[in-house]
Amino acid sequence: MFEWSETEILIRDSIRSFVDKEIRPHVDELESGALPPYDIIRKLFAAFGVDTMAEESINALLAKRRERAESGEAGKTPKSTGDSSGSPFGGQESLALIAVSELAGVSLGIVASMGVSIGLTAQTIMAKGTLAQQERWLPKLATFEHVGAWAITEPGSGSDAFGGMATTARRDGDEYVLNGQKTFITNGPHADVIVVYAKLDTGDGTPQRDRPVLTFVLDKGMDGLTQGPAFKKMGMMSSPTGELFFSDVRLGKDRLLGEREPEASDSDGRDSARSSFAIERVGVAALALGIINECHRLSVDYAKQRTLWGKEIGQFQLIQLKLAKMEVARINVRNMVFSAIEKLRAGKTPDLAEASAMKLYASETATEVAMEAVQLFGGNGYMTEYRVEQLARDAKSLMIYAGSNEIQVTHIAKGLLAG
Repeated sequence: MFEWSETEILIRDSIRSFVDKEIRPHVDELESGALPPYDIIRKLFAAFGVDTMAEESINALLAKRRERAESGEAGKTPKSTGDSSGSPFGGQESLALIAVSELAGVSLGIVASMGVSIGLTAQTIMAKGTLAQQERWLPKLATFEHVGAWAITEPGSGSDAFGGMATTARRDGDEYVLNGQKTFITNGPHADVIVVYAKLDTGDGTPQRDRPVLTFVLDKGMDGLTQGPAFKKMGMMSSPTGELFFSDVRLGKDRLLGEREPEASDSDGRDSARSSFAIERVGVAALALGIINECHRLSVDYAKQRTLWGKEIGQFQLIQLKLAKMEVARINVRNMVFSAIEKLRAGKTPDLAEASAMKLYASETATEVAMEAVQLFGGNGYMTEYRVEQLARDAKSLMIYAGSNEIQVTHIAKGLLAG
């Protein structure tokens, strides 16, 4: 049975102290969109030495890859320098999930912005990029000096991310010309580095759905790139989300991840995206746990303090039932997260079907718990002052974020039927 170690509990408590001091006082500004989350994230990294550790780790990794590329393989361009095995969390699975869970209970958007920048943008470059590309973009992404965005969703595609993709890259000599639009892009309005998925415009009449998917890296300020303003959203307002527009953006092959188009025997951008989906959906379970924990804590405290007819409301059986169901939900989702940690520590990433099952259950459960917390608080629960209304709005986003729950059902069923 997995349990947090004493060290992990100390780290959890330290993160809680940081949250109480540096995030809770700014929740209103974050939730209104007036305060972007990036300086707070950098302060978090500095407070726990994450920036220094990340810098040392990425420099050591790149040095090792450089040495390996130079020893006996000079002049060869590897198809991929990414590691296909081992944990994406570098052996710090529990610490990463503790951090995101604790943060999610107070400001889910901060976690989303941080996770997309490091967990999707940087991870894609790490997995698919050449050594030169990794050296070019990873050091500043790893330390959060630069903010990353991962652009796949489009206005007309949604869950049909690849089949409905209309953004195209057309060959023009030694360059590509990118045209199209992406939407619902986390960090889009402020990103310094953007990973973009696009269909290759083959010019040979191949149907759009069947064309190869290429992955490019763009930098803020490039000609033809427009980063739209942040949307107003129902929840997760502390994470800026916006649109990206590409109008004849010229891209050299140095911006094509891997610096080569996939051959018939290769995988294309679809596989790197699917791998990212699995990790992202495991993360959603940790986010859901954070929201459940916070709703649980606030509800228990309120049940002890609020009185009706001369009694604490916690003495009424219907309130006890709500609290009991919250506790069951907390235990179930916590155990799912613990199970994922054990698998990651063994060097195994949950497959897409399992990750989708975690995401489906945890997000639905977090939303149910949060709505019950609002109900338990009564009229106070509908007021922003009592915070459970924010948690309810944030929890609902988890049922849509990282792939709608309807598409999770499809992935789970495909995994079951393929066996």
